[in-house]
Amino acid sequence: MKWLITVIGYWLTVIGCQAQTFSLQRQTDSLYVLTLTTESTTNQWRLPYPVYRMETGDVDGNGTIEALVGVIKPTRFYPEMGRRLFIFKNYEGLVRPMWLGSKLGGTLQDFHFRNGCVRSLETNAKGEYTVAEYRWSGFGVAFERYLAKNVDEAKALEAFER
Repeated sequence: MKWLITVIGYWLTVIGCQAQTFSLQRQTDSLYVLTLTTESTTNQWRLPYPVYRMETGDVDGNGTIEALVGVIKPTRFYPEMGRRLFIFKNYEGLVRPMWLGSKLGGTLQDFHFRNGCVRSLETNAKGEYTVAEYRWSGFGVAFERYLAKNVDEAKALEAFER
């Protein structure tokens, strides 16, 4: 049994598993700093945008925690100011982007990370709400399922928060 524990401990050391945390500090209204702290390193990523939410979770299922950060910014293809989802990972002790999303299905209002999925609260041009779940698919998130579609705000919030 002692040999097994030693092998597992060595394997965890080899693959780089270590305690880590992501934190977010507000510097000004439009400058936030995402910090990754491990047992041996601290690294930061500047976010020059307003941030409306930050959560953490194992987005890609590899056993390592990633940071999901909701920012408010325009993009090249969607020049209007809007809510976007960025996902960051720990790459050898450095904060690195995994996905800098420009758009999900509808207009993103909010998100949570639940049961391995990004749960989104979205609206459409008619003002209807949709709650959808997306799962990591190698390069970004892919639609998984609807929890509520084209409903009023109260029904959407109920589905979004469960």
